[in-house]
Amino acid sequence: MHFDLTTEQAMLQKMIREFSDEVVAPGAIERDKTKAFPVEIFKELSNMGIMGLPFPEQYGGAGADTISFAIVTEELSRTCASTGITYSAHISLGGAPLHLFGTEAQKEKYLTPICTGESFGAFGLTEPNAGSDAGGTETTAVLDNGEFVINGSKVFITNASYAKHLALTAITNRDGNKKEISAIIVPTDAKGFTIKSEYEKMGLNASNTTELILENVRVPEENLLGVRGNGFKQFLTTLDGGRIGIAAMAVGIAQGALNKAVQYAKERKQFGKALADFQATQFKLADMEVKIQLARTFVYKAAWLKDQGRPFGKEAAIAKYYASEMAMEVCDEAIQIHGGYGYMKEYEVERFLRDAKLLEIGEGTSEVQKMVIARHIL
Repeated sequence: MHFDLTTEQAMLQKMIREFSDEVVAPGAIERDKTKAFPVEIFKELSNMGIMGLPFPEQYGGAGADTISFAIVTEELSRTCASTGITYSAHISLGGAPLHLFGTEAQKEKYLTPICTGESFGAFGLTEPNAGSDAGGTETTAVLDNGEFVINGSKVFITNASYAKHLALTAITNRDGNKKEISAIIVPTDAKGFTIKSEYEKMGLNASNTTELILENVRVPEENLLGVRGNGFKQFLTTLDGGRIGIAAMAVGIAQGALNKAVQYAKERKQFGKALADFQATQFKLADMEVKIQLARTFVYKAAWLKDQGRPFGKEAAIAKYYASEMAMEVCDEAIQIHGGYGYMKEYEVERFLRDAKLLEIGEGTSEVQKMVIARHIL
């Protein structure tokens, strides 16, 4: 059993940590206010070879492991969770299903631009009436002269405004009440495909969250991703990997909140001494550190299992459940340590709390994670 990062992982962590501090952090408050998508940041990450990090070099990736992906996601989220979720979704939801289930031709055509940063990765699963019950999909894809004709809508889709194509789920056949759900790759500039980015969100304001509307969108039958009828299973597999990204985000946000709380506790003086000198503050900070360390360790375990080609669904669910709940607790304590200033946007910890809330909901709510975990142990 080995708990150290490899030399390559440690170098990557140092590089992204510095990038996050020097490039990502400075504009985070302003981006939260203006909802400006961090295009320039991702251009730089693309130039650094980070946008295709865990995918094979033959498609423009770096051939790195899942732990490296988790490290990058954590470090970006530590200073700007909007940047973190954009990256996490790009890799784990946009690129991963193409890599896992795509044909060689599909990978060459659709995965390569994701790896090079030419296109963002996105993934269309959630619908107005299909959230936790992802099998409640109502979007349809009917074959007509060698083309799928797609009708339906998707909601809360990350990155779609900046994606040139995305994979989505649709019903390709019905047998009574039984649905055949398949995954299909759809170019976002296809006729009849409308992307709306009009949500007013609690947090993650600089990330792109969209509604997709598909009206008689036609794509070739060859755009079927994986096996017909296996779309639902394929996307459940995709979500297992995505949960590692969400958990890594949670660790990053919590670490950012702790860093701010430590800095403030050292500088703020009350009753003639620094807040950090009060045992009550020290105990809060200690509890925050313990929770973060536990979450990070389990994120790495889930990522390591994935890299070993071993089952990791239960561990990914545990990591996602614990880390997301932990992030909310840590951010709440960070605000409490800041007192009245913690309630002010200038001090950032309130943004961390607003951003963290989504992590208990997206890619499977905390309740869904418990269901997944229970299924594995019963």
